[in-house]
Amino acid sequence: MTVTDDPTTQLPTPHGPFVEDDREAHSFRVHRSTMTSPEIHAMELERVFAHSWLYVGHESEIRKKGDYVRRPVGGRQVFMVRGRSGQVNVFHNTCTHRGAMVCRAERGNAKIFSCFYHAWSFNTDGELVGIPDRQAYGDDLDFGKLGLRPAAKVDSYRGFVFLSYDPDIVPLVDYLAGATEYLDLVVDAVEDAEIISGTNEYAINANWKLLAENSIDGYHAVSTHDTYFKYLVALGTDLAGGVQGTAKALGNGHAVLEYTAPWGRPVAKWEPLFGEGAREEIGRLRAELVAKHGEERASRMTDVNRNLLIYPNLVINDIMAVTVRTFMPVSADRMEITAWELAPSQEQPQLRQRRLDSFLTFLGPGGFATPDDIEALESCQQGFHSGGVEWNDISRGMARTPEANDEEQMRAFWRRWNEQMIGEAR
Repeated sequence: MTVTDDPTTQLPTPHGPFVEDDREAHSFRVHRSTMTSPEIHAMELERVFAHSWLYVGHESEIRKKGDYVRRPVGGRQVFMVRGRSGQVNVFHNTCTHRGAMVCRAERGNAKIFSCFYHAWSFNTDGELVGIPDRQAYGDDLDFGKLGLRPAAKVDSYRGFVFLSYDPDIVPLVDYLAGATEYLDLVVDAVEDAEIISGTNEYAINANWKLLAENSIDGYHAVSTHDTYFKYLVALGTDLAGGVQGTAKALGNGHAVLEYTAPWGRPVAKWEPLFGEGAREEIGRLRAELVAKHGEERASRMTDVNRNLLIYPNLVINDIMAVTVRTFMPVSADRMEITAWELAPSQEQPQLRQRRLDSFLTFLGPGGFATPDDIEALESCQQGFHSGGVEWNDISRGMARTPEANDEEQMRAFWRRWNEQMIGEAR
């Protein structure tokens, strides 16, 4: 198939080409059909989401035996539960009898999950433990073969639990590659990290890959979030130095945007927004990190922000607060987003309040950043359907060492996506 720049040319079929990557010419283009095609969306569920490690949740969400959370992961309903011996289990949320979901609530604590349809019952290790009118099945019924089905692979790193539907996928730590360095920075800066109860949940009428790009895009910050920068200036924050940093590919599609920024961090970097009463307390917290991790590592934890993308759809924004965010494709032009806040489990109330305020003020659904980003992504999606232009250009920074407002991190995502989409087809 040949694709030209003729505006009358139809978008390519799901066989590609999807990405044109010419490093010698410093050119990187992505075809817009990747954002609009229902066929490509269906292929992604099979070739990307079925063959990657996907974030399920955090171990702190199920601290006690029997604690569980239910959520969709990669287009499939699953639930995560702390088993009888304390292990973390992740099961497909479907009864082995006739298919109904056995975990019906979003979260809770249970010893038994009973299917409401025909009342088959399973324990927290997935074992079938009860069938009404057992005698109707005769003596040959094998309970051991009728337990809940676990995800093909389940593993965790520093409390972050992942699953894969691919039984042959590489070990999680190998998959995470260079992302482990940045996960370590996040976790080491938070004493006994826990996910705070409660979530931000919303939807965007745009393709999920647009949010993967946006989450690690330093180029849009000044123009798109102008209101937030004006707000900081009004509160006395000095923005003269701007945002300085680097973008880096971390392997397997993961990438990070790491940068120093003039705004503060509510735990260990004071700014006028937090008030004079917080200056001494924040200084003490910073000193504790220095004593524990040394000046260099503590400075990286407190003075440097990072937007970490773990391919394909987990973002950890270690900025004003530590936000953990996933985005699940619903269709080619709609996604659902869930965001949680990570914090020290024994955090003092006033620190917790400041952290949550920072979490909501910038990245909350009604905050400074998220409405701006939603408008931008939905505008892109509408623009794609306008026609006349076939390709997105993601070449910025190819001719130099990548900077914070370049696009190397997006190219890392797209190269891995393209490998999976085209490689699996061959």
